Amino acid sequence: MKELMNKTVLGYLEGHPQTNVRDGCYDLRNNNGFSLSRSENSMYTPIPQSRSPFPTSVQDPGLHIWRVEKLKPVPVARENQGIFFSGDSYLVLHNGPEELSHLHLWIGQQSSRDEQGACAVLAVHLNTLLGERPVQHREVQGNESDLFMSYFPRGLKYQEGGVESAFHKTASGAAPAAIRKLYQVKGKKNIRATEQALSWDSFNTGDCFILDLGQNIFAWCGGKSNILERNKARDLALAIRDSERQGKAQVEIITDGEEPAEMIQVLGPKPALKEGNPEEDLTADQSNAQASALYKVSDATGQMNLTKVADSSPFASDLLIPDDCFVLDNGLCGKIYIWKGRKANEKERQAALQVAEGFISRMQYAPNTQVRTHPHPQTLPLGPLLCLLPPQTGQEEQERLCSHFWWEGPFQSFII
Repeated sequence: MKELMNKTVLGYLEGHPQTNVRDGCYDLRNNNGFSLSRSENSMYTPIPQSRSPFPTSVQDPGLHIWRVEKLKPVPVARENQGIFFSGDSYLVLHNGPEELSHLHLWIGQQSSRDEQGACAVLAVHLNTLLGERPVQHREVQGNESDLFMSYFPRGLKYQEGGVESAFHKTASGAAPAAIRKLYQVKGKKNIRATEQALSWDSFNTGDCFILDLGQNIFAWCGGKSNILERNKARDLALAIRDSERQGKAQVEIITDGEEPAEMIQVLGPKPALKEGNPEEDLTADQSNAQASALYKVSDATGQMNLTKVADSSPFASDLLIPDDCFVLDNGLCGKIYIWKGRKANEKERQAALQVAEGFISRMQYAPNTQVRTHPHPQTLPLGPLLCLLPPQTGQEEQERLCSHFWWEGPFQSFII
């Protein structure tokens, strides 16, 4: 799979003569083969703080929403919050308690490339205005995260059209509010939680599963599951409760054969389950590790370059340096992460976000692939699990991206 990914990247880039490919370093003057429109290329010039298109009220607690119109942010009136046009892109900022902020880039299914590029640039500027505080998320119409949905208790309303369109027909209507998800927890060393079909057919006796029903979260452990899977299933259930439900959910650990009535009501009568295969855990470990690649985004040479620095996890933590930005491509598993060094300039920060967006289309990843930018390396939510890093010792080189990185010390990291 790793060789296929590398051939896909190089094959695409080498097919574009305007792109410089040398020693694994790809010239980003034309966005490394992720072709930029003329307007997007002009966006590499940072927006001066004195000409900010955002009001000072962005610091206020609560929900702030802007619709990108002609490459500019236009505030959405409070009475229209929750209505999104399929042809547009939006910025959604939520300032919570204790300086906890989340900035979401919402991408409509029919939004133009220019609008998406403008949305990314405006997100970089807004993030700078807020002191690099927000965690950034990419939201795709129809596949919004639970956190995003929590801002709209009455659901979302999609409408066709957009800024460039004269018609506004109601599309798919309000998104469902009920939460019903099933995750399979699998592996021995590199443990990963993967969403599965909500059915007993997804279960087997060798793995652990998380049944998330919103207010009730069940960690079900197969009779032949290993101890690491059981521990991680418990941690995952607790993390969902704390990070996605603000602690307002019940977590219950379930052993095979002791399923409560609520599980039976959702999944139906329990049939004889498939036997687990221990060899699959070893295969999962290998594929989980090889599904990732780490890239550096830097203009230290005078031009913007994208350099692959490692092609399988776990990665050494000293690969992350504070002068540059890094893109962790885990798109095969539905996740792309951006890590911004403390000393990286704004052009590098912006390029990292655009490269991550480019990976989705050029690598033919699922359209709902999530892109997250994490300003604080001490914490990194991977899917529904929030991994915590040990306190920093003061050395800049010890800024470490969790889960895909290893370090010396008493802590052990896992791919979740």
